[in-house]
Amino acid sequence: MSGPHRDQPLVTAGAELEDADAAAVLVHGRGATAQSIVGMGEEFHQDGVAYLAPQAARNTWYPNSFLAPVEQNEPGRSSGLQAVGDAVERATDAGIPTERVVVLGFSQGACLASEFVARNPTRYGGLVALSGGLIGEAIDEGDYEGDLEGTPAFFGCSDVDPHIPEQRVHESASVFENLDADVEKRLYEGMGHGVNEDEIEYVSALLADLVDE
Repeated sequence: MSGPHRDQPLVTAGAELEDADAAAVLVHGRGATAQSIVGMGEEFHQDGVAYLAPQAARNTWYPNSFLAPVEQNEPGRSSGLQAVGDAVERATDAGIPTERVVVLGFSQGACLASEFVARNPTRYGGLVALSGGLIGEAIDEGDYEGDLEGTPAFFGCSDVDPHIPEQRVHESASVFENLDADVEKRLYEGMGHGVNEDEIEYVSALLADLVDE
């Protein structure tokens, strides 16, 4: 890996990769840690899932808002995308196919997770963007090509999130629909910037389906 996040650890939890039926790559938000989002993974209550959480240097993947021009968030953005990719590769190298790998992020991590999956299309176990969306000053659907082959893609966000405009959630979901993802979009009235029980239940069910296959 190159860039600012190259020497950061990958935190693991849950099932051992060699024994896991599925894996979830968990991408933390700005100012948070890999360890903290692994704690969220414990709320999903699924045996047989290996959790892999990359850590951002100084707890921030990129310096500015995800709505800033892309070049203003380099090299952090590209290095962060590589960190997500390396975590996915760690799972696949252990024998877990991408169709059993979920990429999940919250806030800044959700932006990075959705950007990674949209730019590396294949059949994943799922994409879960909790309070986030695709990165850039504007979204051009023509920039994203490929086939997600029915990958479940979940976008959950408040309708009044102070950091994530509702319009960007709609734009991001539209890109994923064009990439042939199975999109589930849920906007929660007046929630603020956080994760709610409905979202936790969705992810739990998604992981349960992968473990039971």
